[in-house]
Amino acid sequence: MYTASLSEIKKELKYLPEEKLLEICLRLAKYKKDNKELLHYMLLEAGNESFYIEQVKSDITEAFETVNASSMYLAKKTIRKVLRLATKQIRFSGIKQTEVEVLIFFCQSLIDLDLNLSDSKVMMNLLDNQVRKIEKALSTMHEDLQYDYQESLDKIRNAYK
Repeated sequence: MYTASLSEIKKELKYLPEEKLLEICLRLAKYKKDNKELLHYMLLEAGNESFYIEQVKSDITEAFETVNASSMYLAKKTIRKVLRLATKQIRFSGIKQTEVEVLIFFCQSLIDLDLNLSDSKVMMNLLDNQVRKIEKALSTMHEDLQYDYQESLDKIRNAYK
């Protein structure tokens, strides 16, 4: 089955009446949880990005509280789950500043856990990858914002190296 490109879909959506667009949006939200969450963000959260960031940070904090520090295997699984949650929320926003703030918070929370991260190559690689993502997002931001976040990033680097 052929799937239309995004530009073709966009052209077709331009010609639909408002009622039909509403029906399509609701149908999309009905069948996939991610679509529903994205619509929720776009309709209710996008207007107040700082509040959204605080909600995401709260969700991350709650998820990190469930980490089983006695077993590194279970801790890794939970940490990856928290990272998937954070990444999904970042994708909804699409704003680099949100990405940097959430990833910095994730890294700080991971470092603050009562785990010996240096014993696990997987956890060190996970942390390194998040630091690289932060650096990449920072490189596209304004110089003043880069300076503000660079201090937090340096603290993270010093804490795990």
